[in-house]
Amino acid sequence: MKIRKAVITAAGDFHSRLPLQTLVDRNGEIRTALRLMLDEIVESGIEEVAIVVRPGQQEPYITAAGPHASRLVFFEQANPRGYGDAILRAADFVAGESFLHLVSDHLYLSRSDRPCARQLIEAATRYECAVSAIQPTRENEIVFFGTVGGSPMAQAEHVYEVSTVIEKPTPTVAEQKLIVAGQRAGYYLCMFGMHVLTPAVMSLLQQNLARLPEGTNLDLSSSLNQLAQTERYLALVIQGSRYNISYKYGLLLAQLAFSLSGVDRDLILTELVNLLATK
Repeated sequence: MKIRKAVITAAGDFHSRLPLQTLVDRNGEIRTALRLMLDEIVESGIEEVAIVVRPGQQEPYITAAGPHASRLVFFEQANPRGYGDAILRAADFVAGESFLHLVSDHLYLSRSDRPCARQLIEAATRYECAVSAIQPTRENEIVFFGTVGGSPMAQAEHVYEVSTVIEKPTPTVAEQKLIVAGQRAGYYLCMFGMHVLTPAVMSLLQQNLARLPEGTNLDLSSSLNQLAQTERYLALVIQGSRYNISYKYGLLLAQLAFSLSGVDRDLILTELVNLLATK
């Protein structure tokens, strides 16, 4: 399995402009959120990138992509029917290949010498199946994420065989269906906003969209849950953190995380102390 292509979904009502926001990266350079995402996935070996956008939004994305603009292909999501529908808009682009998928409202910070996307791609290549990136997440936050249940994979650290995927479960549902051996009490394995998806996922999404009543949206988690019942599907705990920039203060927290792990760490710490000391 070789992963050459990536699909970024960015057509949501609120999320469409988030990738155009700017931050300062670890090296002290001003970058758009989109540029940071593209830097990560290109460094991880991706050659072509499809972005699913709202109609008429291609130009600002081309500008925000910087030197990666030539890699981009755009698909518009007119008459949107949800997250799964957005992924399906890029079906012709992936053309039966496995591909990396990222959401547009997350930024990633690796705690390893490999970018988060590369960690995921290497796992998918090794095991030759779909793999979702996951992160242990506190119980009070799982209502914001797709969450997986399953079991640790023998002789493979941080890898899990997925048996169940539930979109934004309540703590009660999670306690009944999603407890995974070895996790700390009160923590569950939640989606990281990054997947390597196989052609089977596209087929499941297409079948599920065709069966949906008119006006109903298509999510991804339902199709991933079906995938877990039909073929091997793994989840990998990424050595890194995700920052959801669609949350209140999400962009601020992402900026602090990048700054405190980069060349301006001492400057940021000094300024934070000054702020805290100001009445």
